[in-house]
Amino acid sequence: MIPNNRRLVEALIKKGVHIPNPSTIEIGEEVDLNFISAEGVIIHSGCKIFGEKTLIMSNVELGARSPVTINNCQLGRNVELKGGYFEESTFLDSANMGDGAEVRKGCLLEENANGAHTVGLKQTILFPFVTLGSIINSCDILMAGGTSRKNHSEVGSSYIHFNYTPNQDKATASLIGDVAHGVMLNKPPIFLGGQGGLVGPAIIGYNTVIAAGVIYRDDCPQGSKLLRNKEEIKEDLEFYPGIYWNIKRKVLNCVQYIANIIALKQWYLFVRQRFFQGNKLDNKLFEGAMEKIEIILEERLKRFIDLANKMEKSIKLYESIMGDQVSKTLLTQKKELFENIEVIENIFNKYISYRGDIEKRDEFLNRIDTNLDYIKAIKALDKESSEIGTKWLLSIINEIREKVIQNLPSFV
Repeated sequence: MIPNNRRLVEALIKKGVHIPNPSTIEIGEEVDLNFISAEGVIIHSGCKIFGEKTLIMSNVELGARSPVTINNCQLGRNVELKGGYFEESTFLDSANMGDGAEVRKGCLLEENANGAHTVGLKQTILFPFVTLGSIINSCDILMAGGTSRKNHSEVGSSYIHFNYTPNQDKATASLIGDVAHGVMLNKPPIFLGGQGGLVGPAIIGYNTVIAAGVIYRDDCPQGSKLLRNKEEIKEDLEFYPGIYWNIKRKVLNCVQYIANIIALKQWYLFVRQRFFQGNKLDNKLFEGAMEKIEIILEERLKRFIDLANKMEKSIKLYESIMGDQVSKTLLTQKKELFENIEVIENIFNKYISYRGDIEKRDEFLNRIDTNLDYIKAIKALDKESSEIGTKWLLSIINEIREKVIQNLPSFV
């Protein structure tokens, strides 16, 4: 162990951090040891800790099964990361991940969200209790649903969220559940069966089951369905790079996703923040969560703009191939998206801090018992209070969606 690294490790041990094999631990010089709690923290052999924004709160355990590397992550109380790589992501209290994880930039795992072994995430938001099985790639989603660790939304093992298209765009983030209802922690769970996949951007409602082995390519916003394979075209088709044959669903779902993330931002600012008032470690955890929401917003806007800018080329290719058989509706939609993208971008930027129905928001805030912890406080709300909160968040989502769609009349 190099001298300076030895000094940092010894300082952690002196604080009270349990490090069974100190010579195997690597601590970056930029790490602020003041943001690593001494209470109940265990760092097992081979772990690496980097990043000036790194936070480790009480009773965190790193590397119980294999070495863990964290870089600029914020770990709340009782978080367990059993093995893998974790970068620029935030884990709220009691979140945990199994061995072999790769959690990349922009992930937010809320209380008790968890994954088994070999899970890959990026730009992913998991609401409380959401559970991921083993060998899963679940990037670019928001998933909600469920009421407890026994009644939770789950993704079965060997599941993929397909978030990259043959036209090389990633305007594909999926809403599995939503923000306005999901934050109330009173909705039925969603189950995505193992050995399957979801082609983004999709919208899936509560109480939905996608059967095991199914690659689902559609939406089910109403929920309460068992979704199975539909009959697909079996003959091979010509592939023309750069052509979009249908953009309505993709565009509308992207708008809905961005509006939901903006609503989640307001939820954190006015509801969540009330439960992060303990000390400087709590404040840093809240800052980490807010940063991830901002990262996701920036990424979704960028990907949406990239998609719109591809429409000019797609129109020319489509016309050259289809001739007089072009769909006038599709051409109109592509032109509207391409020609109005600057206006739409300005709308998103204008509404990125939109607060919605202030009266409903304030009425909802007055009904929250901040003497309880966050989960208990939300679950203690009666039906009327939850509905008021949901209406506040929907006022944000619906207003943003309406303003954008006004500039895309052919999409209605």
